[in-house]
Amino acid sequence: MKSNELNQLQIQNDSLHGKLTNMRRRAQRRDAQQGFTLIEIMVVVVIIGILAALIGPQIMSKPDQARVQAAKSQIASLSNALNLYRLDNHNYPSTEQGLEALVKQPSGFPEAKNWDPEGYFANVPEDPWGNPYIYLSPGQEERRYDIISLGADGQEGGEGVAADITSYVNPEEEQAQN
Repeated sequence: MKSNELNQLQIQNDSLHGKLTNMRRRAQRRDAQQGFTLIEIMVVVVIIGILAALIGPQIMSKPDQARVQAAKSQIASLSNALNLYRLDNHNYPSTEQGLEALVKQPSGFPEAKNWDPEGYFANVPEDPWGNPYIYLSPGQEERRYDIISLGADGQEGGEGVAADITSYVNPEEEQAQN
């Protein structure tokens, strides 16, 4: 019997030893997976910094491009409203009457005899940079009218987002588009 008891004790001992070994292994895995080392964190921060340096400038230029597109869209809408005004009244509003003639019936010459009581535009918008659009009628170079935004800098001329945005196409722009 003693041999039987010894065998059972040996089996229990082996079983306990196996359980302890498994517990130690699990604890070691848990310790190894608990967190990141400082070097790992620094590598991730450096990668994020590099990506921000490469992508950031491209993203930051998008709002300016969106404003240019918004100005072009507003000028196109104002041009459509001016054409409707002309269909009703046989003339475009004068420079003095301005774009306000699209919102409320103008006085002065040329007279707006058939002005639509609902108007042609809800209100005259400012350009995306908060400046009023310039309206000339007749326009420059024998055009019937010109609508101009002075761009981001609010001054005549300029390049890029500071360039003037107009209701007409400059010959240089037309060649660049073809």
